[in-house]
Amino acid sequence: MDTAAPSNRTATAQPENGEALQPRARTYALALLFAIYVLNFLDRQIVNILAEEIRNELHLRDWQIGAMTGLAFATLYSVLGFPIARMADRGDRPWIIAIAVVVWSGFTAVCGLARSFPQFALARMGVGVGEAGCTPPAHSLISDYVPRAKRASALAFYSMGGPVGTLLGLIIGGLVADRWGWRAAFLVVAAPGVLLGILAAIILPEPRRGRRGEASRTPPSSLGATLREIGSCRTYWLFTAATTMMALVSYGHAAFLASFYMRNHAAGLAELAQALSLGSVGVLGVATGLITGIGGIFGALIGGRLADRAAARTPKGYATLAAMAAFWSAPPYIAAMLTPSTVAALAWLFPAYFAFNLALGAMYAVPQSVVSPQNRAMATALLLFCTNLLGLGLGPLLAGAVSDLLQIQFHQTPGDAIRWVQVVDSLFGLVAAALYWSARPHIERDIKS
Repeated sequence: MDTAAPSNRTATAQPENGEALQPRARTYALALLFAIYVLNFLDRQIVNILAEEIRNELHLRDWQIGAMTGLAFATLYSVLGFPIARMADRGDRPWIIAIAVVVWSGFTAVCGLARSFPQFALARMGVGVGEAGCTPPAHSLISDYVPRAKRASALAFYSMGGPVGTLLGLIIGGLVADRWGWRAAFLVVAAPGVLLGILAAIILPEPRRGRRGEASRTPPSSLGATLREIGSCRTYWLFTAATTMMALVSYGHAAFLASFYMRNHAAGLAELAQALSLGSVGVLGVATGLITGIGGIFGALIGGRLADRAAARTPKGYATLAAMAAFWSAPPYIAAMLTPSTVAALAWLFPAYFAFNLALGAMYAVPQSVVSPQNRAMATALLLFCTNLLGLGLGPLLAGAVSDLLQIQFHQTPGDAIRWVQVVDSLFGLVAAALYWSARPHIERDIKS
């Protein structure tokens, strides 16, 4: 095994060939990026397990829960992704990530100090500002670190930070909230951010430079040329539309998952909590965290490997796998919403999240592969703009608004209202499957790097 130090920034080959790093340095870099993305999702998603307690203390309606979990975060996150991606395509990506981690961790701590809905929403916007600096430069770096034949696996490994972060957010949030209250939970998960930011600045290699201050090997495209390249790629837009539908499903589910169980399975959760000597929020956090997290982890790992193997035969394999994963994620989630058994309702989440995360490697590898290497961060930023502004920004907000409408106009109970919102939300996964499948005739022609 090569013994190069992980902080070595010397490029030995063109980064787009995936050979800019020696194996040991690449392993350290991918592991650190994974840890950063875990914290990214932990800080982003912990609000979901705490939603009912926050709602009760701050006297919020469901649409406000949707706004604080989604729209408040996604607004600046989506917009700032473009200038930050432009910086990442031209500048030092490790330093951009390092600063971003510290910023979003600071605002996560501020969430725990909020005393009203406007204060909480502003703090969540601050979290979004910081997290906008994470994934575009990270995707760009990973695509430089590894060859294209392993790109889906590497991006799936990074994306696995999503289910791991969600797992930890649900468990830590539930257990800390049971013991010390929801405010303490935000302070606890914010603490590791400074350390990870320092490590990112020191350890992450920048393959496009031999030493700090040297010119990039590949001159950046003009903004106009970048937008023309992305805008003319049909595969890119079909995958972006499909992934946006998947985000609408995912974030709409996550924002109200805890609320669904607290409203519809309170008695079952109380029994489980008594048996485990925990509070209801704690047992729900542990159960949903482990089930969705482990399902997501296995889905991401297996899906990344399957995507690389399928694409080795033909690039259509990316689209085929993503379409199948999107299609099969809907039925088990609907079953979880409709079964009267608390244990069964929790158990059905495992196959739903496993199937959903099978698509991660393909859905992120394709946008990186259909643009030139110097435009990868911008391609990711545009993808995230669509998925987060529409999926994260509007998904939870619309789910909450429809739930309120069902309660006020149609006299549904809060539990039934959120149940049917979740069922209908799942059906957008079928739309995503159709869009991924429709990319198959174009993907071979559009692959570039």
